[in-house]
Amino acid sequence: MERTVWSTADVPDTEAFGYWADVICDAFVHVSAQPVTPEAFQGKLAHTTVDRVGISAVSSRAQRVRRTRSQIARGHEDSVLANIQLTGHGRLAQDDRVAVLSPGTLTFVDSSRPYSLDFVDPFSQFVIRVPRSLMPRRSLTGATAVALGPSEPVRLVTDFFAGLERLDLATAAQLLPHGLGLLECAVGWAAGTAPTNAALTRERVHRFVSRHAREPGLDVDAIAAGCGISRRTLYRVMADESVTGLIRGQRVAFARQMLRSNPSCPLDVVARACGFAGVAQFHRAFRTITGMTPATYRSGTDRHRPWHRQSLQCGHGDTR
Repeated sequence: MERTVWSTADVPDTEAFGYWADVICDAFVHVSAQPVTPEAFQGKLAHTTVDRVGISAVSSRAQRVRRTRSQIARGHEDSVLANIQLTGHGRLAQDDRVAVLSPGTLTFVDSSRPYSLDFVDPFSQFVIRVPRSLMPRRSLTGATAVALGPSEPVRLVTDFFAGLERLDLATAAQLLPHGLGLLECAVGWAAGTAPTNAALTRERVHRFVSRHAREPGLDVDAIAAGCGISRRTLYRVMADESVTGLIRGQRVAFARQMLRSNPSCPLDVVARACGFAGVAQFHRAFRTITGMTPATYRSGTDRHRPWHRQSLQCGHGDTR
């Protein structure tokens, strides 16, 4: 699990907003940002990544944020952004809808389409950035720029992700599928639809796999039996997701934690402990999911480079 904290307190006042504009591009997607008041700008962003899902705690002075068609064309990011307003007020506009942001509200943004955010006073937010590929079963149609009030279900989503970033990598990776399930349900609430029986069964499958992925014999039959459903039902509710891919992803998540927490552990021991049949299978799965070998990951050379200015990509004044 990677955690980075950016703060304008680390740079001179004259550079504070330029620094901040680059930070939010790095943490989220490419946008244009402008301050609202002439006073010295202040902002802080603590960003955690758990298996490609970004979890950020943001506190900032008032500002205007725009994502334009030209930025979408340049950046190619395709993410779902779940914004949980903690303090302060603002306004989100996307897809011809406008949501008023007040403490406790949850809203969704589709990064593949233009949007604007206007914060009229100092504010804090919790932002979850999910690659669209991790939420393939839920359409954002009708769900963007819809404010879900601070009800018990919304607080459950907020509390879940607030707690997730405080956990160790292995535990966080195990729980992440449940968090994505919560977000999918919330997207359905925003769009005015309720979760189906298939969605609930799919969530049960995810929970079972996360608990049993390290067992070498885990397969489709074992999952169906453990969840009390038939193979046919399992394949139906998982129609948009590979069951073997789900098992493999959970095993690689466990392996990542072992590789970092116990660098001297032989790869064959890691492979067996995480449910793989052998080193070759482990190596193939790890490279497929992470894009690198287990040895490269263990060495730490995959870590992000230090913050750098991206003024050409994140133009502060681009409003096209």
